[in-house]
Amino acid sequence: MGYNVKIAGVGYSVPEKILTNKDLEKIVDTSDEWITQRTGIQERRVAAKGEPTSFFATIAAQKALEMSGIQAEEIDLIIVGTVTPDMAFPSTACIVQKNIGAKKAAAFDLEAACTGFIYGMSVATSFIENNIYKNVLVIGAETLSTIVDYEDRNTCILFGDGAGAVVLTKSEEKQVLAIDLGADGTGGDLLSRPAGGSLNPITEENIKNREHFVKMAGQEVFKFAVNIMNETSKKCIEKAGLTNENIDFFIPHQANIRIIESAVKRLKISPEKVYINLDKYGNMSAASIPVALGEAVEKGLIKKGDNVLMVGFGGGLTWGGTLIKW
Repeated sequence: MGYNVKIAGVGYSVPEKILTNKDLEKIVDTSDEWITQRTGIQERRVAAKGEPTSFFATIAAQKALEMSGIQAEEIDLIIVGTVTPDMAFPSTACIVQKNIGAKKAAAFDLEAACTGFIYGMSVATSFIENNIYKNVLVIGAETLSTIVDYEDRNTCILFGDGAGAVVLTKSEEKQVLAIDLGADGTGGDLLSRPAGGSLNPITEENIKNREHFVKMAGQEVFKFAVNIMNETSKKCIEKAGLTNENIDFFIPHQANIRIIESAVKRLKISPEKVYINLDKYGNMSAASIPVALGEAVEKGLIKKGDNVLMVGFGGGLTWGGTLIKW
């Protein structure tokens, strides 16, 4: 019989700089009205020079630790979900470990694009349930502004920067009720960054072709997202032995308002139970869900005993969900 797991603390951090739709009107051929109607995004946060992914991940981690009452020296493992690490190596998780003084912690990065935080939650939960570790820090952190093509109006309007973190620990009560993960590598080319890896190392030619930036087949990703949000949500609810009516709070990946509205409609969840902040931050990939969770907790919107469903999807293609009792 495995050990129970709970979230002991949450924290988040976003850049001070705001990039509005009006600002983007001056950069590419777009409009505030067009962006808002099609995505629900009005502004996003952009990191300043000298603010890498680890900068925001560290702040989010420190806030989560402060709330948890657990000291950095007590953390056994640090997992950072990101597609925008500070560098290929060392891992951003190792940089965070150094920054917060978690001297006893193992540390690694995990790449599952926008589903990175959910995948990280799954790994951390397994370590704790199997008594391998007691305290695990899971972070979703991105500086997507560093890989966005500000000449491509279809993608540059979508993404923003930030980080969110949780501290998971052993508990007497079972808080993590269900987890569902999935992937479909056949759809990998629908959302990718073509250049910069071993397959296509950075060259003068692919920089000229702007292949080192994010590329996305918008319509195909939209269709995938609408379907998979519904499927993975249902699986989490079924695994937990609950029904849709038992969901008290829903935190979806903050990618597009139309995707969220479609998922909410299919799941028959009351809109009042859904947390949305993409109007302020845009799509922060792996950071979207933990930042939303951090804000919701900070605002007192999640009450003790609430069943909270968190669902994400992203490049890979990947998807995943987790259902927790707060």
